[in-house]
Amino acid sequence: MSVDVPSRWGPRWSRWVGRFLARVLWRTEVRGREHVPATGAAIVACNHVGLIDGPVVHGVIPRGSHFLIRHGMMSGVLGAILRAAQQISVEGSGRDALAKGMAVLRRGDVVGVFPEGTRGAGTAAAVHGGAAWLAIQSGAPVVPTAIVGSRRTGESVNVWPRPGRRLVVAFGEPISIIPPPEVRGGRAKQAWAAERLAEALRDQVARTLETTDLELPLDDPRRDGRLEEESA
Repeated sequence: MSVDVPSRWGPRWSRWVGRFLARVLWRTEVRGREHVPATGAAIVACNHVGLIDGPVVHGVIPRGSHFLIRHGMMSGVLGAILRAAQQISVEGSGRDALAKGMAVLRRGDVVGVFPEGTRGAGTAAAVHGGAAWLAIQSGAPVVPTAIVGSRRTGESVNVWPRPGRRLVVAFGEPISIIPPPEVRGGRAKQAWAAERLAEALRDQVARTLETTDLELPLDDPRRDGRLEEESA
């Protein structure tokens, strides 16, 4: 099956839009940019708190990136912008999106994912398996990344913060997610990789929180029954 590989042209312009939002509209402190590999395939795996996480992280990654985005976001004006930016729509089982993500990685570029799947508390208490599958299949290093400040306690997961809000995006040291020899079978390897990724992401979030006065929201729409339209 042929795969329509996302074009590099989209991130070339859209990352500057994200950078404007991160640096001008909001005050984003970026840490650990040197941890993102300068060349070659890489997966940026970030916790997910609010609506602006995607464009902010996309803007401060020091290379162009293609994020996996829930199909529900691909409508209206926003959807047109995301498609023009060559971001990857996740529909149904997500197989087509994963195939496109793999094609990007094989080309030697960056794929961005929010393993939690939906916006919430951002603690990475649980993750979905797509990012782990990409890491296993591609062998690409995973850069655990934390974002803090994009949503505060009591705010909607769809909040568009007021100009000037402080944010922190912290890239951690890249890790390799290769199951050890004693882990056998596809399901066992997938489960091992998902837990390894979740642990690394939780650690990165915790380390970031220890070094900033910003906090994650204390509420979680998923936990509290206030589900709203969200991105992947």
